[in-house]
This record gives sequence, structure tokens and C-alpha cells, in this order.
Amino acid sequence: MKYTQRKRAILLLADGTIFEGKSVGRDGTAYGEICYNTGMTGYQEIFTDPSYFGQLMLATNAHIGNYGVNDEEIESDSIKISGLICKNFSFNYSRVNAQDSLENYFEKQKLMAISDIDTRAVVKYIRDKGAMNAIISTDTDIDALKEKLKSVPDMKGLELASKVSTTAVYYFGDEHATYKISALDLGIKKNILRNLANRDCYIKVFPFNATFEEMNAFQPDGFFLSNGPGDPEPLVEAQQVAKEIITRNLPLFGICLGHQIIALANGISTYKMHNGHRGINHPVKNIISGKGEITSQNHGFVVNKEEVENHPEFEITHVHLNDNTLAGMRMKNKNCFSVQYHPEASPGPHDSSYLFDQFIENIKASKQ
Repeated sequence: MKYTQRKRAILLLADGTIFEGKSVGRDGTAYGEICYNTGMTGYQEIFTDPSYFGQLMLATNAHIGNYGVNDEEIESDSIKISGLICKNFSFNYSRVNAQDSLENYFEKQKLMAISDIDTRAVVKYIRDKGAMNAIISTDTDIDALKEKLKSVPDMKGLELASKVSTTAVYYFGDEHATYKISALDLGIKKNILRNLANRDCYIKVFPFNATFEEMNAFQPDGFFLSNGPGDPEPLVEAQQVAKEIITRNLPLFGICLGHQIIALANGISTYKMHNGHRGINHPVKNIISGKGEITSQNHGFVVNKEEVENHPEFEITHVHLNDNTLAGMRMKNKNCFSVQYHPEASPGPHDSSYLFDQFIENIKASKQ
């Protein structure tokens, strides 16, 4: 496209703060909770991650789009972010195995994006003020945008898993695999399914509101609760599923939203963070082994660490080293564990991929 055709665009925060930029391509308006990701690579995986549904993504990396897009680098069947905010948008790309430009990718999926924003200033601002709703638009009628922004619901209390979950059951992997897994899709990433399939698992994926009886009818060797967007508290059906699995002491593994569901199912609360953890370089300490892990994270809610410490049935297995929040836990007398980060992401380091192996070992022990 011609740079002269790019329109003035604005980012308006819920508190009235305005940042000016330019449209990337299409005209329009997009809104949601603004959040930032500190990853230097992996933008296509980020944009297609269902956990980002309902959010405006602010990229801290200075250049977005410079290596194009590839159909193999997706975590779901479509873009899930509400819109993109970046500093420099690369209309040209250079990578041998790129299939298209990011500009065309956005245009095909009708995504609103703006660039030429002082992203460092925005990150510093919301880092201090906290996560909030925002709107990006090529419409410069500030008063009209403010009115529109008032109608955007807060992320606290917002159920979004139903917006990204499958509507019908489906299977993934080799039907002749050694292990069968029933997975609850709250916004599951494709790479989670790949990691399970690579460990000799055949997975049946269920909608977010599936019952334990439906999942158990598959006669699985283990159960998985996936990642996903929104507040975990409204997901009472998923919490009931977790309770049923835990009561029967069946192998259970939860990631991110699934991790939070396991906590709520046991009377442990969650809360919305001032700013979430989103990036591919978050340091976590494994309390059991004493080792550090460099992890990929994406969450705006977290499990109450103090309540886990005081719960007689739980022990903390991982902590986030930046702010000492809970990053992992397991039950003492049940075959259940979970983490608040993404072991499937492997952002360079594969430090936490062992968690899938641990799940398989728990299944083996249960079968014996």
C-alpha cells in the first residue's frame, strides 16, 4: 500500500488519555481491554491465541510484520485479538517460508490495526495505571468514541470461553495411540494438542460446557483443562467438571484458565491483576526441583497464593520470580496438578515441556 494513504488514527484509553498514530490498512474501530506482550517474536501465534480474545494487543517489539505470516504458525483457526497497536508496521516482509504479508493477513480477517504509536509511552502508562479498556479508531470524533467506550464491559466478571470454544466435539492425534485424553476446550491452543499427540495420546476435545459424564464416556486415561480468555469465576460448569474429576482421583492437568478452574473448584479464589503477565521470557522457579524456567505467559487473572499455602490439600510447585505470584500447584492426595504458564509454547527454551511428560507419568501411575 502507499504510505500517503494511511489515515490518522487514535488510541483512546478508558480514563480519557489519547495517543495518536496512523491506520495500518482498513478504516474502522476496535475495542477491548488493552494489554501488552513483551515477546520479540511469535506475533502470529499471539494474534491467534484464543486467550487474547476481547483484548487490544499492544506489541512492545518495535517492528511487527517483518517476517510475514505462515499457516503453520497459528494457535487457532483465526485471529483472536480485537485489534493491534504497534510502533512500526512492516508492509514488506523477508523470510523464505513466509506465505503472505501481515497486512494481507489482517485484511482477509478484517482486523483493525494502528501503528506509529509511542508504544513505550503507552506501556509505561498502563503499567502504572493498570489494565483498562481502550478503543482504536480512524474516527477522530473523541466524544463519540468515549460514549462507545462506556459500553465496553470490564474483563472482571466477563465469561469469554464460550466465544472461542469448539461448538462440537472433535478428535486430535492417532486413534491407535496408547493414551486417551478428554480435553475441555476453554480456548485451547493447537500446540497443546500437538504436545499431547506427540506423547502417544489420542485426544477428544469437548466444548466449554461439556459435563463430566460426557467427557468420561470416552473412557479417557486422563483429563485436561485448557487455557482460555476472560474471568474464570463465571465458568461454574467447568468448575463442576474439575470437582468430579478430582473427587474420583482421575489424572488431571490444567494450564492457565484450566489452572484457575482447578483452584476455584477447591474453594481457592482468583483475582484480576493490576497488569497481567504476557510475554515469552517470564522467569519461574520450580520449588520442587529448585530449577529456574524461562516461560511463556499470558494471563490477566491469577490464583490467590496465600490461600493455596493455607489449603491442606494443596502445595505450591512454582512461583513467578518477578512478583512472587503463584505459577503452579499440585494436590497432595489427588492426581491433579496445574500451572499458570504455557509449557507448550517453548519460546526458544524448552524448559517447561517436561510438564507434559509429568502428566503422562501420572497417567501411567494411575493405570497401575
